[in-house]
Amino acid sequence: MRRRCSGFEWRLARHFVQVLTVLLCLAPAAFTDEVKIATWNLNWLTLRPAGDPGLPADVVPRAPSDFDRLGQYARQLDADIVALEEVDGFPPASRVFPQDRYSIHFTHDHVTQRVGIAVRRGLHYDVNPDLTALAQHHLRSGADITVHFGTQDLRILAVHLKKGCRDVPLQRARSLSCLELRDQVETLTEWIAARRQDGVPFVVLGDFNRWMDGADTFFAALNQSAPLLRATEGHASPCWGKEAFIDHILLGGAARSWLLPDSLRVLVYQESGRDWQDRLSDHCPVSVRLSIPH
Repeated sequence: MRRRCSGFEWRLARHFVQVLTVLLCLAPAAFTDEVKIATWNLNWLTLRPAGDPGLPADVVPRAPSDFDRLGQYARQLDADIVALEEVDGFPPASRVFPQDRYSIHFTHDHVTQRVGIAVRRGLHYDVNPDLTALAQHHLRSGADITVHFGTQDLRILAVHLKKGCRDVPLQRARSLSCLELRDQVETLTEWIAARRQDGVPFVVLGDFNRWMDGADTFFAALNQSAPLLRATEGHASPCWGKEAFIDHILLGGAARSWLLPDSLRVLVYQESGRDWQDRLSDHCPVSVRLSIPH
C-alpha cells in the first residue's frame, strides 16, 4: 500500500525545493568576480620641477590642485586594475591612486615615462619579470603581473609602445618609428604565444600608439600568435573629440569570453581647453568589465 505524506512532510519538501531553487539562482554570482580593468596614460605625470633634465622643455609640471583633480577622476573611474603609462614612478602615482586603496607596481626602467599597474587593495597578485625586450631603442618595458581570483589566474601586461607609426602597414615600414614599433610587435607576439602555450587567460592593455582599425597589419600580427578580442574594435574615442583609439584592451585565451558586453567606457573630463590636456592628460581612462569565473 502506498503511504501518503503528512502535511508536515509536504511542507518540508516544498521548503527544500524553494531553498534549492534559491541556491541554484545564486550559484553563478557566488562563483564569479566582476572586475573593472582600465588603462590610463597620464601624460608626463611627475613631481619634477620645470627645467629638470629628465623632462622635455615643453612639459608643464602639475600644480597640487591638478593632482587633486586627477585623484577625483581616479575615484570616479573606480577600477580594480589600472595600467598606467607616462608616470614617473611611485611618488606621483600615489598622489592619484592612494596607498590605502591601491598597490602600485612599476617597471624597473630608468626613464621618466614608466609603465605600471595599480591594483585595488584586497586583490592578490604576483609580479613577473619586466618585458624588457620592449625597451630596445631606449623605449619602455612592459609591466607584467598575474592576478589571482580564487582558483583562476589572469595574466596582465601593460605596455606603452613607440609613437609615430599609427597606421603605416608594417611590411612597408621605412621610418625609424615604424621600424622600432615592428621590433616591439615581434616581442609582443612572442609573449602572447607563450601565454597561449601556458593556457592562461591574459590581457594586454595600454597605449599602443596604433589605431588598429580595419585590416591593420599590426593587430593581424598579434592575432596570429593567439586569437585576440580587441575591446575597442568598432568604436571611436570621445576623449578630446571623436578620434580613433590608440589606447586598447586586448583579451586572449579564456579572458575573451569574460568580457561583459557593452562594458567599454571612456571617462571623459568635464574640463575643456588645450591647457587642461597638460594639467590632466591628453588621454582619458579607457575601461571594460570582466566576469571572471572561479
